Amino acid sequence: MALQCGIVGLPNVGKSTLFNCLSNAKAQAANFPFCTIEPNVGVITVPDERLAVLEKLVSPERVVPTVVEIVDIAGLVKGASKGEGLGNKFLANIRETNAIIHVLRCFDDDNIIHVDGSVNPVRDKEIIDTELQLKDLESVEAKIKKVEKMAKTGNDKDAKKAFEVLTSLKELLEQGKSARAANLSEQDLVHVADCCLLTLKPVLYVCNVDEKSVKTGNKYVEQVKEAVKGENAEVLIITAAMEAEIAGLDTYEERQLFLGEMGLTEPGVNFLIKAAYRILNLQTYFTAGVKEVRAWTIIKGMTAPQAAGVIHTDFEKGFIRAEVIKYNDFVTLGSEVACKDAGKMGVEGKEYVVNDGDLMHFRFNV
Repeated sequence: MALQCGIVGLPNVGKSTLFNCLSNAKAQAANFPFCTIEPNVGVITVPDERLAVLEKLVSPERVVPTVVEIVDIAGLVKGASKGEGLGNKFLANIRETNAIIHVLRCFDDDNIIHVDGSVNPVRDKEIIDTELQLKDLESVEAKIKKVEKMAKTGNDKDAKKAFEVLTSLKELLEQGKSARAANLSEQDLVHVADCCLLTLKPVLYVCNVDEKSVKTGNKYVEQVKEAVKGENAEVLIITAAMEAEIAGLDTYEERQLFLGEMGLTEPGVNFLIKAAYRILNLQTYFTAGVKEVRAWTIIKGMTAPQAAGVIHTDFEKGFIRAEVIKYNDFVTLGSEVACKDAGKMGVEGKEYVVNDGDLMHFRFNV
């Protein structure tokens, strides 16, 4: 599933360092590859400890993890919403992504000049927010012009509702708040879907801190948490410079040793990738056989036929049923046969909603 997270941030906040860590195969677990589609897009494997467990139990010929795409979005300056700098390209790129990873500088270092002269992550966040909000305001005002006449003169209920939702969004954006703060219902979202609002996208704030603050955070991180508490957004702490050191080590063993010395269990980029997966509202199901153990990405709430369609459209078109084993049952009992004998293999129809970690086998006929 080609869902993308875009990494944004002002110059010198550690955005490029972080993207380079993500786009380095050595930053991942021992056997998980990385490949580049184009210079600023990385297809990055999602770390999942369950794959290693399934590999031990099944002994397949190969293991295929699931992936998420990360896009390095450059070109943001004040005035981007008016086309300053690479503003138009920046806004077009961010519009194409499904979620935003916003990197904020939360460390002091006199050797690294801040674009605005001082370290203030809340101000930095507001600079980018303002540009996105101004662009959204343009989109909302344009849509209001389209529906206002119908809403005020006719009996078009849809137009009246759309006008109501858009007007409340306009007021919110004019107050310097992002559209995601409106907590719109699914019915409300229908009326703004064609606006492609940038500040409606889910966001993950990544606080780039110094080494000594990686486990506990610092005053800058607390400022960010306070600033975003009304946004329904996640805040993650990472040290980009240390991640670059980890990525530069040659072997998996060396990286584990380094992490142990720092009192960490896994690289920060792993937490970032997992968080990106979460904010994209994704989950994983598995297929497991002697040829291959594989993780498949689906959107939460997908039914069995939709999940089958991720493998091949024919699987969805000709779906008959799905044989489902829960991950914990498979691990406890050790094999598909044992699960079947114990009555732990469910036979599910078209209405079944797939759960994270389900082991699936599809029956279909085309």
